[in-house]
This record gives sequence, structure tokens and C-alpha cells, in this order.
Amino acid sequence: MSGENQEMQIDKPHESILKDIEFTITLLERSVSSLETRFASRALRKTSSYRHLLTPEILKIVIDTYVFDSVLNKQLCSSIGVEFTLPSGKQRVPEIELFVGYLVVVYLSDQKQHQVGITTVTDLIERSRTFNRRTLDPIQAKLFFFFSHFHDSNGNLAQIQSFATLLNILLKIYLTLNLIDQADKLVSKAVFPETVGNNQFARYMYYLGRIKAIQLDYSTSHRHLLQAIRKAPQTPAAVGFQQTANKLSIIVQLLMGEIPERSLFRQESLRKALVPYLQITQAVREGDLGKFQDALAKHSDVFHADKNMTLILRLRHNVIKTGVRRISLSYSKISLKDICIKLQLDCEEDAEYIVAKAIRDGVIDATIDHESGSMKSNEIIDIYSTTEPQNAFNQRINFCLNLHNESVQAMRFPHGAHKKELAKAAELLEQERQFAKNIIDSEMDEDSDIGEF
Repeated sequence: MSGENQEMQIDKPHESILKDIEFTITLLERSVSSLETRFASRALRKTSSYRHLLTPEILKIVIDTYVFDSVLNKQLCSSIGVEFTLPSGKQRVPEIELFVGYLVVVYLSDQKQHQVGITTVTDLIERSRTFNRRTLDPIQAKLFFFFSHFHDSNGNLAQIQSFATLLNILLKIYLTLNLIDQADKLVSKAVFPETVGNNQFARYMYYLGRIKAIQLDYSTSHRHLLQAIRKAPQTPAAVGFQQTANKLSIIVQLLMGEIPERSLFRQESLRKALVPYLQITQAVREGDLGKFQDALAKHSDVFHADKNMTLILRLRHNVIKTGVRRISLSYSKISLKDICIKLQLDCEEDAEYIVAKAIRDGVIDATIDHESGSMKSNEIIDIYSTTEPQNAFNQRINFCLNLHNESVQAMRFPHGAHKKELAKAAELLEQERQFAKNIIDSEMDEDSDIGEF
């Protein structure tokens, strides 16, 4: 069979994906010619629709079509295990050749070939460093992400700390190594670019949310996590990130004294992953310390794997606080001994201390009778005479204002629209000048007529 027939047999089944890649290359060429990185970002987002269809055969066609540098061509062919053929043609712009290399890296990541991926992505990063082109920034950012992902999968993320230069990668390294202070200092001194894509912005918001949660700033943490969840892609490829962000968001809500919506745990993509967190939520809502300890022991491995164990251990105080509040609402007077039994505490002294702290923090409205060893609840007052409705209203207003500000920042306008407005304004100004000139000329004519008269 001739080589031409073989090529036709290879191309025909994959005609659709090759057209998608060709369209992506067109976007990259447009990005280079117009010096607009948004076209490159759009091209990279497009790859999510066909990355799961990539095969060595398809990648071989793409490499031979767009990569004419023999060294890079040979490296990429070796990475995916296909035969190298000497390319013939004019060398393309580096953005296109590095994008083809990025497709190879994505394929290696999906195939779990992490060791080969490390070698390939390292060569591509070193190659990208030889160019000083801003249109390469989006592709370089993706390459750095997979560089850290491959090392993280191999368990040697700490080795690239001196090599990584991107903000999200550095934050991931610091959080993995529990260097919270360094991560917080980096965030305070670095400025996150406003033109970055939603994927990287969502990841950055998640890292900020985790930093603030560890630092006990739960309100700020919850706001960042909501932004991360909203900005994250709603595609099957991003389910893992959605699960991770929602797990942390649930814990932060519980630490704030709020109970997550039941509908969150019923979502198809989250239901199975959030089962351990649902049991923790139920224990906190009911104030059942025994149920909390059982869930903690049963799903300890899951919480450690998610790196949320430290935060979940803080919920023990919330469980006890909720239990005390429920007891205060149920009983007008109850002995400390009974409180100790209901909360499964070790001794009555612990119960007295917990009740006293709950009274001081305003969790319950009650008094302790030391002589009889009991707690007496005060009469429940009208909640609308307190500041609670005002606080809830203020929280909702802040949420709406933040959502409005984010929406305004995310608005996009047609490219060069302001130039049309400037041209229109210049035209109006010229008309006003002409009109003023006509008035002056007419006044001069009138003065001349009066003089003659």
C-alpha cells in the first residue's frame, strides 16, 4: 500500500479533531499577529474539548505538520513512542511549535506517564526561555503548571521550589510544605494579573481561601472559596477541583457557625466525594459529639488525604457549642452532670467551663448556679430586638456588592470600541468649532453693516 493511501486512512477517522487543532493554530497565529494574548488563552481553552481524543497517531500528524525544527520534532516523537521522520518545511513561529509540545504534555498527563512528562515539559520550558515574547506567556503558564503537576504526582514537589516562578505554583508548593507564613507573605507582596484566565484565577482564589482558613480568617476564606467555585469550569474535566474547593468551603462554613445547604450534597458530581463531609455536617448541626467522633474515626484517611484534618479538628468546639445551645433551648434548668452526659464530656468541671465560655461568647443566655451545680436558661427575648437581623442583612449586602464588582470587572467590550468613541467625539468637537466660527463670522458681518449704516 502506498504512503498516500496510508495517510488517507490515518487522517479520515480523525478529521474532526485535526480541524479543531487547525482552528486552534489559527487562533495562535492571530494572537502573534495582533499581539493579543487573549486569542492564545482562547486557543488553550479550546484544547479541553478534544484532549481526551488525542492519540500517538494524531499527535504524529500534528508534529509533522507544524513542527519543522528537527531537534524538537525528534524529542516530541520520542516522548509519545512514534517513529521520527526528518521534517521538511519552513520553521514556524515558536508559539505554534510550543503549543504542539503542550499537546504532547497533555497527552502524557492523561496517560499518567509522569516521568516522561517531566523530561518533555522541562525541555519545552528551557526552549521557551530562549525567546522573549509576551505572546508565549499563556503557553508558558500551562507548561509550568504541568511541570509542577508531574513532580507533585511523583512526590518530589519540594525539589522545584527554586525553579518555579509562577505565583500559583509557588503557592501550591508552600501549602504542600505547610509554609503558611511564606505563602501569606508572597500573596501580600505579589500582584495577581487581572487579564489571567478563569482557570488560574479560580486556582488562586482557592489557595487564598486555604491560607485564610488556616489563619482563622473564615469570612475572608469563605468569600475567596465562593469565587473559586464560581470561576471554575463547569466541565467533567474540572470535577476534581470542584470537589476539593467545595470540601474546604463546607468546613469553613461550619467553622463560621453556618450549615451548608442540603442541595450541595445531592449534586451528582459531588455526592460520593462529599459523603464524609455530610456526616461531619450532620454531627455539627445536631451538636452530637459522639457522632462527630465516629465520623472522624471512620473517614480519617479521607480527611488526611484532603489535607483538611487540622481544620476538621477545630470543629469539635463548634459541635460542643451547638450542643450547649440546643440544651439551653430545650431545658430551662439542667444540672451540669446531665450536660456532661449529653455532651459526652469527661467530668462536670469541663461542662462548667464550656457553659461559662458559651455564656461569655454570647452563644447562650443563661446563668450558672454553682451551689446546685446547674445551668438556668434566661427567658428567650425577641431576636428582632438584637443585632442579629442587621448582621445577616449586612452580610447579604456585602455579598451582592462583591458579586456586582466582579461582574463589572469581567465585562468585555469590542476591541477598539473606544477608538470609535474618540473619533465621534473629535467629529462633534470639530462641528462645535465650525459652529462657533460661523457665529463669530456672522457677528462680524453685523458689525460691518452697522458701521456702514
